[in-house]
Amino acid sequence: MITIIDYGMGNLGSVLNMFKKVGVSSLIVSDAEGVLDAKKMLLPGVGAFDSAVESLRSRGLFDAIVEKVEGGTPILGICLGMQLLTRGSEEGVNAGFGLIDAYAKKFDFTGMDKPLPVPHMGWNRLHHEKESALFADMPPNERFYFVHSYAVECYNKEDILTTTHYGYDFVSSFEKENIMGCQFHPEKSHRFGMQLLKNFAERY
Repeated sequence: MITIIDYGMGNLGSVLNMFKKVGVSSLIVSDAEGVLDAKKMLLPGVGAFDSAVESLRSRGLFDAIVEKVEGGTPILGICLGMQLLTRGSEEGVNAGFGLIDAYAKKFDFTGMDKPLPVPHMGWNRLHHEKESALFADMPPNERFYFVHSYAVECYNKEDILTTTHYGYDFVSSFEKENIMGCQFHPEKSHRFGMQLLKNFAERY
């Protein structure tokens, strides 16, 4: 059973549908009690960093998530959800969960002859920095769908799972023990995203 955390800033329906397509049970929770009962957690997210932190705290979810993760419960953050797992973001002033030694920074193409548009939007490929069960049995020519203006910089290189090139290389996913994050949207990435979500459900 996958617990999808609802704090008012995620594309929950699409995630729920993707789990259903791969035959995985999931439910949406929006309170601390639901989080504390979780066996595996998925933290989606679309929007502003500070607003997300404030929403998580106002609903009593922030501390419950930290308690569960520190107790060993697997968590997968998607897009803004990935960034929330870090120490913070240039987008705001609030601290993130701090579960990963990393920080989200806005794309900066200063000095480029032709700066790329921000947000980074559309399909892109991954370069694997280490092996992970998250990408097991992945269909060939994997690619994932991105929509983001900020990207995570990991200070511990061992946490980097994949990088993606957009003007320069950025961290597109990380993994540290039971903590995982992906900057792309698996729920919008067709068969590649379906396999990743299935792997998270079945291999962790």
